[in-house]
Amino acid sequence: MVADRQLRFALKELALVGCGAVPGAWLRWQSGVHLGPVLGGSAVSDLLVNLIGSLILGFLAGPMPRRPSVLLLFGIGFCGCLTTFSSWMLDVVKLLQAGQPVLGLLLILLSLVLGVACAAAGFQLSRRVFNA
Repeated sequence: MVADRQLRFALKELALVGCGAVPGAWLRWQSGVHLGPVLGGSAVSDLLVNLIGSLILGFLAGPMPRRPSVLLLFGIGFCGCLTTFSSWMLDVVKLLQAGQPVLGLLLILLSLVLGVACAAAGFQLSRRVFNA
């Protein structure tokens, strides 16, 4: 009986993560296909989705009422598939191998500085929305 309840709860959590993951992965893929060529390559579109994900996670980490289902759906599912650490690292390696180490270093610095700024902005936005 207890094991059956635990299994149903785990399946519900998995479904929430999966429901968020599909649109997050689709948006990430579409950003690379459509924005990458316009913005000058996959490095810029990856930077953009990582910044958007940082903003959303900052908002979710703010003082909003704790709802585990919202965090599973948007925080883990959606943002987990929208953002990409591995592609970011691959973009840096590609720039280094192309003989553009300054651009690689710039990508790392921009990602870190702007990512922290976006997460902080999301957190502050959450504070304003929820009056905390």
